[in-house]
Amino acid sequence: KAGAKDDSKKLKKQKAEEKKVGLTLNAPVKCEGMLMLGCVKEVTDFEVTVSLPSGLQGFLSIKNICDSYTKLLSEQLDSADTEEICSLPHLFYPGMVLRCVVAKLDVTKRGSLSIQLSINPKLVNKSLTPSGLKTGMVLSACVESVEDYGYIIDIGVSGTKAFLSKESLKFKHNNAQELKVGQYLTSQVEEVKNDGRVVQLSANLTTIAQTCAEPKQGWNLTTLLPGLLVKAAIKEVTKHGLILDFLSSFNGQVDFLHMDAYDKWVFRNFDVNARVLYIEPQTRLVGMSLRSHLIHLETGIEPVPAGRERIGEVVKECKMTAMHHLSGGVLELPDKTLAFVHRNHLKESNEQTNENRVFAQPEHICRILDFSFTVLIFACLSSFDFRSVIGKPFYRYHDVQAGQVVEGTVSVLLSHGMVVHLSDHIKGLVPRTHLSDIVLQNPEKKYMEGMKVKCRVLSVDAENKKLYLTRKKTLVESSLPLFLSYNDTRPGRVSHGYIVSVKDFGCIVRFYNGVKGLVPLSELSSEPIVRPEDIFYVGQVVKAKVLQCDPEKGKMALSFKAVVKKENEETEKPEFDCEVGKRLDAKVLKKSLNGLEVAILPDEIHAVLPMSHLSDHMSNCPLLWESLQEGDIISKLISASHLKTLTKKPTVRWSLEEGVVAKDFSEITVGLQLVGWIKNIMPYGVFVEFPYGLCGLAPKSAMTDKFIRDTTNTFQVGQTVIAKVTNLDEEKRRFLVTLKISEVISPQGDAQTRLINGLQERRAVTEMLVMKDNSELQQQLAALSVGQKLKLTVDTVNDTGATFKSDALIGATILANKHHMMGVKLTNGQKVGAVVLHVDMLSACVHVSILSKVMGKKKSLAEGLKYTAMVQHIDKDFAVISLGDTAQLTVIQTCSHLNEIFLSESEKLKAGMTLSAEVIEPSCQELQGLPLVSWERSMPERKRTASENQTGRKGHCFGEILQGTVRTVKPTCIQVTLEDGSSGSVHVSEVVEPAEVRLGSFPTSSVKVGSVVTARVIGGREASSHRFLPFSHPKFTYTISELTLIPSDCTFKKSKNNFKGKRKPKSKLGIYVLFLFSSMSSCFSRQFNSDRKSLEVTTDPSVSGTVELLAMTTDSKVSLCLCKCIGRANVICVHKLEKGSITLGIVTNIQPQTGLLVKLPFGGMGTVAVTDLADAYRPNPLAVYNKDQFLRCYLLDNENDKWQLSLRPSRYEKAKPEKDPEVLSVNKLKAGQIIRGYVKSVGEQGFSGTALGRDYFQTPNCHPTILVFAILVFSIDKEEEFINLSLLPEDTGKPDVLPESLGLPLRLVREEKKKQDKKSKKRPISKKKKKESKKARTDDNDSGVEVYFREEEDKEDEGKPQVTSSASCPSRLQVTAGFSWDVGLSSLKPASAAQEEDSSDGEDQEGSTKKKSRHEQEQEKKEAEKALIQREAELMDPNLRPQDAAAFERLLLASPNSSLLWLQFMAHHLQATQIEQARTVAERALKTISFREEQEKLNVWVALLNLENMYGTEESLKKVFERAVQFCEPMPVYQKLSEIYAKSNKIKEAEGLYKTMVKRFRQNKEVWFSYGTFLLQQGQSDAASNLLQRALKSLPPKESVDVIAKFAQLEFRYGDVERGRNMFDKVLSTYPKRTDLWSVFIDLMVKHGSQKEIRALFDRVIHLSVSVKKIKFFFKRYLEYEKTHGTPQSVQAVKEKAIEFVEAKGTEGTK
Repeated sequence: KAGAKDDSKKLKKQKAEEKKVGLTLNAPVKCEGMLMLGCVKEVTDFEVTVSLPSGLQGFLSIKNICDSYTKLLSEQLDSADTEEICSLPHLFYPGMVLRCVVAKLDVTKRGSLSIQLSINPKLVNKSLTPSGLKTGMVLSACVESVEDYGYIIDIGVSGTKAFLSKESLKFKHNNAQELKVGQYLTSQVEEVKNDGRVVQLSANLTTIAQTCAEPKQGWNLTTLLPGLLVKAAIKEVTKHGLILDFLSSFNGQVDFLHMDAYDKWVFRNFDVNARVLYIEPQTRLVGMSLRSHLIHLETGIEPVPAGRERIGEVVKECKMTAMHHLSGGVLELPDKTLAFVHRNHLKESNEQTNENRVFAQPEHICRILDFSFTVLIFACLSSFDFRSVIGKPFYRYHDVQAGQVVEGTVSVLLSHGMVVHLSDHIKGLVPRTHLSDIVLQNPEKKYMEGMKVKCRVLSVDAENKKLYLTRKKTLVESSLPLFLSYNDTRPGRVSHGYIVSVKDFGCIVRFYNGVKGLVPLSELSSEPIVRPEDIFYVGQVVKAKVLQCDPEKGKMALSFKAVVKKENEETEKPEFDCEVGKRLDAKVLKKSLNGLEVAILPDEIHAVLPMSHLSDHMSNCPLLWESLQEGDIISKLISASHLKTLTKKPTVRWSLEEGVVAKDFSEITVGLQLVGWIKNIMPYGVFVEFPYGLCGLAPKSAMTDKFIRDTTNTFQVGQTVIAKVTNLDEEKRRFLVTLKISEVISPQGDAQTRLINGLQERRAVTEMLVMKDNSELQQQLAALSVGQKLKLTVDTVNDTGATFKSDALIGATILANKHHMMGVKLTNGQKVGAVVLHVDMLSACVHVSILSKVMGKKKSLAEGLKYTAMVQHIDKDFAVISLGDTAQLTVIQTCSHLNEIFLSESEKLKAGMTLSAEVIEPSCQELQGLPLVSWERSMPERKRTASENQTGRKGHCFGEILQGTVRTVKPTCIQVTLEDGSSGSVHVSEVVEPAEVRLGSFPTSSVKVGSVVTARVIGGREASSHRFLPFSHPKFTYTISELTLIPSDCTFKKSKNNFKGKRKPKSKLGIYVLFLFSSMSSCFSRQFNSDRKSLEVTTDPSVSGTVELLAMTTDSKVSLCLCKCIGRANVICVHKLEKGSITLGIVTNIQPQTGLLVKLPFGGMGTVAVTDLADAYRPNPLAVYNKDQFLRCYLLDNENDKWQLSLRPSRYEKAKPEKDPEVLSVNKLKAGQIIRGYVKSVGEQGFSGTALGRDYFQTPNCHPTILVFAILVFSIDKEEEFINLSLLPEDTGKPDVLPESLGLPLRLVREEKKKQDKKSKKRPISKKKKKESKKARTDDNDSGVEVYFREEEDKEDEGKPQVTSSASCPSRLQVTAGFSWDVGLSSLKPASAAQEEDSSDGEDQEGSTKKKSRHEQEQEKKEAEKALIQREAELMDPNLRPQDAAAFERLLLASPNSSLLWLQFMAHHLQATQIEQARTVAERALKTISFREEQEKLNVWVALLNLENMYGTEESLKKVFERAVQFCEPMPVYQKLSEIYAKSNKIKEAEGLYKTMVKRFRQNKEVWFSYGTFLLQQGQSDAASNLLQRALKSLPPKESVDVIAKFAQLEFRYGDVERGRNMFDKVLSTYPKRTDLWSVFIDLMVKHGSQKEIRALFDRVIHLSVSVKKIKFFFKRYLEYEKTHGTPQSVQAVKEKAIEFVEAKGTEGTK
């Protein structure tokens, strides 16, 4: 409640301040029903334009006059008799004063306010009652009916009849003899009868104008009417006007425009007469005027005030005399006329007003916009609105003249023509017959809304605002005289016109402004014409000659025949018949804007030499054109075609002389290379013209090897090019060419030849200019050459360079920019030596350089030597370069190829750029002794000299000390805005002294945003902007200076040279890579990438990298913390994997019977054997490990790039004892020693186990459990490296670990075992650490148990017979390579089949052929069935993902409509980089899935769009999109593609697609929501606000509330929280009972708002006028919030409010 009171107090205070200021001028029309005093400005048949106060303008419709007039109109229209209807021009006249009421407020299509007015007395006087009518009151009324002795008047008071006698009527205006029904008049109450039921009126204008309203008449704010004259006293004088007291209890305001003299009313309590202008009912604001012409209305308001004809005039030298910051300013025109400028006209519409700046300017330019009747003052614009209003040629229809060529914008296409807007205020109609030279059947295909068009004005009616235009090309481009009036139509003159009518007697031709004439039948043609309509048609453009003319009668006789006869006579003159390719001489006859008109000698045949054909260098063409004069002889011309067109291009002349030309289309073949020139540039490509009139098209894709977005920024019309024919169309006789440099071959020496020709043309220009102006200065400038040394005197020195003086070059401008005086200190008057770089003869300007590297002694050059050249000066197509340290200068071309184009400024040569040059000729005579070189671009050296340290036009020198303001502070960098507006970056390592950096500290936190810092430049780097896409602007970069803030480096005491000695500009990354790997480095972390589990670090402005989490520490416990929190501190990393070191690893796979597969740092992989998991063996040792678990590993050995690891604590903690020590060699074993190990595999003839270390665990076996057992080392044969082992309990002293279920044969006693165990031997480790094992032979007395490692035949026992008992030792199955549970019985083989072929024991083979026992067969069946069951379960598992194409095909047979399966199939191919197979799968899916499964098909389309976006081209993506739109609902497809674009950071494409969506699906609000979300995610809040306004206009009104609420939610999530809160406030203020919106608002505020704001919101909600049930819900939420975030006191306060609410509601609330 307290918050609400404070808000109300602030609102009242604000209103009081506004009321005190009294700016009625700024007060817009705020509501319907507002009463205003207006003055008629313009009257038409159906509408009256009314001038209102505050510079406003309203419109009075014919239906808003009065009820009687509307009734009369209806009756007359129904009876079809309009004789007695009195039109609006008879009822109203300009200057007539009216009392109006705002009937309706509309917004036009352009967004401006349209005010609909009414003068109906029932609306104007609706607050009056019969009892309130008093004698003397002045009321507005309308004539209701005409009676014999007077008029019944409608005064709008219900129950009152008013009568006006004819005797009392005084006619004062318009010479009216009698009033008409509906006529408006201002009358005075003379007598009131019968308690106001009958009123007698008078209409004496003089009396009414002088009558003042009196308090006794009972006026109040509801009955107060505009136009009343009152006596008032000045209460207060404000800065912008006055506050008056009138009628004893009323306050009124007078703004400064409604006072006759600004300094007259300077004291209070002065009595004045004032007239009420308007009354606003909401704020009860009464606007008044003290203007004399409004006070004395008996004289009336001048209908046409003086100066009204000046509307639209642009006036210069205006002075601002006063400025009122809330309304505008007052200008004084040069003729002392005062004019007012509204504050919105002091600026452009998209700029902010700077009123102080405007007022401070001494002079202004303005355009007079309008004349206000209410204040009798001009309203105009200042110069700040120049672009949008003053700069436009047309403001009124009076400014447009017939015959004028104008440019406009297509607004709308209608059935009868096209509307074209020339400006915001002027529009014209192009009739349908004038849309083209021919009649268009489908004009919408040629013209689109918003298209720019050029038209010619046919006629203009300024009074009625009617403008007619034509788009006929012949009329628009006609150079013949225009017939604007009959006075222009003298006999013999010829002009273009158009046929408006075809009759039997001839054709009627119209010209401009309604001028028309008749072409008789006999003058239509030299041939007889019987039916003109068969030959001519309406709208046809014709050329007609005037035969006779009578301007007074407006008649004219024309002829078509005479025009044709005249043209035939002209064609009889000598024609241009010159052989193409022949050299010619010509004399200049006339200079035109685009070329020269010449006469070919000696026959004086006229021809044209276009300007672009004067040279191959486009920059030389205007110079040659400027130097040539009428009468000059031009030599070496050549005819390029049979037309009257000549050329002087040396390359074209060479091609004609050498015969490299096609004379006809039949000679053109694919692959032919031709020299031509650009004829025309179109959006889809350029047309190239060749000699003999041939013309080919170079499509956009064949113009250059680069990507082109806009063809207009590539070539120039007339530019010489080399083209290669790529395609022929024999039927249409058209061909395509390519201009790509990679596909055309330049003639040998073409670049050098063009350079010499270009420089010779420059010298010819110089000679002609000297001959033209033979002054001493011109001769001296012509004598200068590049490289010449001069003695100069310094004139001025500034930041951009210096100017010099020379006694030998008086009047010339000699200058050197800052690049050419680098490192040289100059003072005024100093004598210096300089070298000439360029001489501009036209401007008499000499560019020089005083650098020591070009001023030194010249060194000799040799042919073939290469130098590093630097560009010193650029002059359009030519550049001056210096060759290394030789002090030699020369001239090169900026384009190395005729077809070379530059799409961006960064691609062009610039001063200071480094090139690689090779000397072709040390001294070339054609270059005036300068060396002739060939050049190519080269990367600039990183170690720059002082003159090369400039990083560009806005760059800074290395070591320079600068001042800047901190823009942003980030953990690893600081962005600084320097004094010149450029950007600088400070790396975190350059903030504080290195000695002050501490672990875990943030050095950048010591710098605050907005602070001013002193920095020194330590380098620079190029950055690219996201404004342009990389493929369209691949080299669009700008320079950012690298700075340091370290105090010891930023002191001014340290000179640049000392600083350069301490630091070098850092550039080469390789140095830092070596540095990082050669020593421990302190680095600063940037961010932790949780997906890659790596830390991004930086050590230097030019060096950054990543550190894997595995390489950051060797402690697995620390690694878990590092995953969650990475501090910006020094990080000590593992640099290299070495044998015997300790590192961190991540478990990637757990393999039973084998061990762990571990990922190591730097991409390494390793394995941990079961015996290396711990120092003490235990059953199932792999159960304690999980995938992605961190481990601390000891690196044992590396074999085939795979590490063998150990997790034994004894490896890295030597103090810990080992229960089961590692056995690495036979020497560590002793006979009788008992060790422990793991079961590896189980076979019929023994066990395979692991007991002696890691390297024996190589053959995996899928045994279900790993058993740990004790083994007795029975004996060791070190020579043969065999070990005999025993598992018998009598030997190990441990219980038997072998279950009876294994089906092993009976075991023998100890002694018998000893007799036979010599035959059971084992071979352990070899010296190469490759452990091989072989199954040992046994006999019938063997225990049947064998522990072995890898099968290998003992060569010593090879060939010895071995006896075996088939009864006691049957053949058993042996799985030597591991057992797989997913194979069938067919995969199980006898042991003999698994043994090596080199065994010579025949009894083993014999034993394998014995029959298996029944028990064994049953066991095999059980195992096979178990394997089959497991395999079936796997195949039936829905969560099991197929691993091959066959599995996918099998699943798709069962579920062909499952898009999930199809997408998984596509993903399977994409993982194998099989892009085409993935596309094929998608196409199969689209054909296979049923047409009823629309969502499933949409999923596949979306996947295909994703595929093409990632792996395809723009064209393929576009094709897929078009197909998807065709086969699916378009809107979801558009939605999905826009999301794909947004996720892949293709912002421009996404925005373009969204714009298309909101046009195509404007009725779908989800589209607007998606676009709004996208804009807010991109940070474009203003664009999102504009989008909301568009959405509200496009969607139905019932959706408006939900749309605004949704956009408000989006603002909370992605945009400005404050803006979202304001949007919710506005919506809920209008719709307070929308509790669903209140609930959403509360949720958002709880997430984003402060506690104070949230509590204020709850207080608003609980006071809503909604149902008790809903209020209870909000009270419950309020209480929950306070319990969670509040205090016990706040909780108790909520409960008290709830009790108060219940008590207030009473019994209803308790229910």
